[in-house]
Amino acid sequence: MKKTLMIATVAATAMSAQFATAARDYISIVGSSTVYPFATVVAEHFGKSTNYKTPKIESTGSGGGMKLFCQGVGVAYPDITNASRRIKSSEFEMCQQNGVKDIVEVLIGYDGIVIGNSINAKQMELTRRDLFLALAKQVPNPDGSESLVNNPYKTWKDVNPALPAKSIEVLGPPPTSGTRDAFQELVLEGGCKTFPWIKAMKATDKNAYKTVCRSVREDGPYIEAGENDNLIVQKLNANKNALGIFGFSFLDQNADKIQGSIVDGKEPTFEDIADGSYAVSRPLYFYVKKDHIGTIPGMKEFLNEFTSEKAFGSEGYLSEKGMIPLGDSERTNVAADIKTLKNLAM
Repeated sequence: MKKTLMIATVAATAMSAQFATAARDYISIVGSSTVYPFATVVAEHFGKSTNYKTPKIESTGSGGGMKLFCQGVGVAYPDITNASRRIKSSEFEMCQQNGVKDIVEVLIGYDGIVIGNSINAKQMELTRRDLFLALAKQVPNPDGSESLVNNPYKTWKDVNPALPAKSIEVLGPPPTSGTRDAFQELVLEGGCKTFPWIKAMKATDKNAYKTVCRSVREDGPYIEAGENDNLIVQKLNANKNALGIFGFSFLDQNADKIQGSIVDGKEPTFEDIADGSYAVSRPLYFYVKKDHIGTIPGMKEFLNEFTSEKAFGSEGYLSEKGMIPLGDSERTNVAADIKTLKNLAM
């Protein structure tokens, strides 16, 4: 018992020392480029309406943010990380191994994945099957046999005779991005499953199925454009044949420059994402280091601001920025979890 108490005391002292050696008087946030504009708006409101400093936010991508967040506890590490997909079990384990034991998960709203182009180009009408055939690393053999080949398609017309005979050029996020993860799961896998014999692989060899359905081709048509969505817009305006992949909120804020493609018969509109009829939508989160609450000034107050009705409510200021609000019951559950600082359990 004495040995256990001694270990606990040493651990607590070490944690206190981590904070005491370099005090920080502002909240440090990293993570998703999709959640970044929402978090920035909340941070600005928070800085203006309280006596706390405006949080500092860095757009690193969801994966990059998780790596920084999970490195440890103390002022050298971020307090919060934003994510445009749920934390992975491997990331949760990394956090646990590095002493980030207590994490609060906050679901803030929804977003749609847009496949868009310049408003000066013709709007594209695509299916998830078209997008899978255009961008997957391996695709079903064009000869009709139940076998896979390296993707041979060069133009959209090659993929689907109803599409234009222009080169497949898609500017998309890198592997560290939550948008990339969501695109692979919702779009590529969604199209992949339209081939019954590949869909059947999931029951017999889940890893092989996942590799086929989520691997992006690396021979040119898919171009990694980094985490900067503004750069994608510039490139789409410079190249009318190119398509780009980004979140609905970015389309909403740049409707004078870019347009969303119709996917499976639906346009990416606020209403169609909210009611689920636009197939390519995803949840948005942020994750909080519980050990930093009460030590870094303003942490609990920032959480309260972000999850207030005036911010993420059905008519809150985040919906004006393009975030799709949670339903009433979901928001009630989130508020309850914030109040109790409920620990994430995978």
